[in-house]
Amino acid sequence: MALPPDQAETFVREVDENLRRDQVRDAARRYGKWILVAVVLFLAAVGGYLYWQYRQSERASDDSEAVSAALDKVTSGNVKEAAAELVPLGGSTNDVTRASALLARAALATRQNDRKTASDLYQQVAADEGLPQPFRDLATVRGTAVDFDTMKPDAAIARLAPLAQSGNAFFGTAGEMTAMAMLAKGDKAGAGALFAKIAADKQVPETIRSRAVQIAGSLGVDASAFLPGDPAATPAR
Repeated sequence: MALPPDQAETFVREVDENLRRDQVRDAARRYGKWILVAVVLFLAAVGGYLYWQYRQSERASDDSEAVSAALDKVTSGNVKEAAAELVPLGGSTNDVTRASALLARAALATRQNDRKTASDLYQQVAADEGLPQPFRDLATVRGTAVDFDTMKPDAAIARLAPLAQSGNAFFGTAGEMTAMAMLAKGDKAGAGALFAKIAADKQVPETIRSRAVQIAGSLGVDASAFLPGDPAATPAR
């Protein structure tokens, strides 16, 4: 005797639910241990990552304080001890700490007229692809300033080329050294034009812009319209 349609649907649904329940029970018996292991491993991984983040943050804070303490010793005149404390920090896994320590050591070496050490440290920072670009650019500019007197003009121009562009944060200093290198190789027209370009860039510090106006004027390029400060001032000839 056939079941009415509504009872047939109910019967099929109950059979389907029982089948699914049996499948879940069988799967739990067969794979339950491995599912539990996977959950435990996942929770352990998440916990380990959170702890690692905490330790990294704590270590970065400690390293930052160490750099600050070393620089405090510089201001008190204890340069030798400060430089020694900065050495291990130059190997920190924290990018900012590593860059700060290396740049500080380079600055101290420059202050002590140890140009070789300063140049090597600046080149190390500039070549470190793991560091944020602003630190590397700063190292390039300062390193070039240290090496400038012993570099060939073309080498200095090539090294500074990416930074000696309007809009770059280091355009003023990089552009000024590039223009001086142009002068050293006898390119007065190119140097004068670059000095005028520096003078016209309002993002460049006023001291550099004022100097650029004066040097451009001495090279026959009138950049007095860009002279910061007193508009009535005229560049020295």
